[in-house]
Amino acid sequence: MSVDAVQLAHELTPYATAAITAYGAAVLARVENDAVDATVSFGQRILRRLTGRDTPDSETTTEQESLADTVAELAGAPGDADLAAVLRVQIRRLMAAHPDIAADIATWARPAAPSTVTITTSGDRSPAVQSNYGTINTGDSTT
Repeated sequence: MSVDAVQLAHELTPYATAAITAYGAAVLARVENDAVDATVSFGQRILRRLTGRDTPDSETTTEQESLADTVAELAGAPGDADLAAVLRVQIRRLMAAHPDIAADIATWARPAAPSTVTITTSGDRSPAVQSNYGTINTGDSTT
């Protein structure tokens, strides 16, 4: 099975970044539990596979060690778009160099793609909520 490493790296990077943002430098060592969000859990699984930490006593390549270093650096600056781009390039290069890893990951079922919700409000007493299932009173004369 031939895998497009560029496309796969583009698809996987948001999951990896979500995991790094959630757990920081401990992302590669953190143990999963049932309460872990599916996106973050999937990102952890990707990173463990890509860095060779998914099997004990496995030998790691230079690409895998470099990727692990970038994970640690991005954990220290999770909002850094440049580091996220470096991560994507390293993922792409690693998968191009190791098509067996890319083919393996390409077969994994993915959770819903991570998304960002932006809520904007303007004006005095304007509430900013994503979902509201009740009443919001914003006036001075409410009872």
